[in-house]
Amino acid sequence: MSEGQAIAGLYGITDSTLLPGDALLRQSEIALRAGLGILQYRDKGGDARRRTREATALYALCREYGALFVVNDDAELAARIRAPALHVGRDDAPLAELRRHFGSSLCIGVSCYDDLERAERAQAEGADYVAFGAFFPSASKPDACRAPLSLLREARRRLRLPIVAIGGIDADNGGALISAGADALAVISALFGAKDVAAATRQLQALFVASHGSPTSEES
Repeated sequence: MSEGQAIAGLYGITDSTLLPGDALLRQSEIALRAGLGILQYRDKGGDARRRTREATALYALCREYGALFVVNDDAELAARIRAPALHVGRDDAPLAELRRHFGSSLCIGVSCYDDLERAERAQAEGADYVAFGAFFPSASKPDACRAPLSLLREARRRLRLPIVAIGGIDADNGGALISAGADALAVISALFGAKDVAAATRQLQALFVASHGSPTSEES
């Protein structure tokens, strides 16, 4: 990957409810300054001009702080601002089609929910990383399917791609996911819903230092 960092560590995802208006850029920069290495812009609103403006500004911040910028679920937006990375789910364009359009230069991540076979197909079709979850109840996606820790262990054994865990992750439960095989933790509320975003960034990043070499006995 030529820009930003590898898919590892804390992976922040924006939320328009938690970061309304000017708070989006202000709090994102606080997290980036505190060391956030991956930032995904996630906004389901219909105002294309606003979304382009926000994504462009966030991408500029990520370049300034040496972080990877990811666009969620919008290949047109990613192409328009020449974003370095795109994350897609089951309702988006097929990965093979995206690869034909963008070539190998775009980092593409794929949501695989609780489906290891989907992840294996994504790997075969050229995904750069896969994401599983939700591992815990999530305020951002309350109806998301639940994934067990055992899925991470099996995915670690069968996949050669970076693995991202998502869903209700915070400083209390994230360590178990890292020990089970997650390379990165995708976090929304525990990061951008925190009173002190910088402190939350550092606390969540510290999980990776604490968890390496510390296997967990927790099962799900």
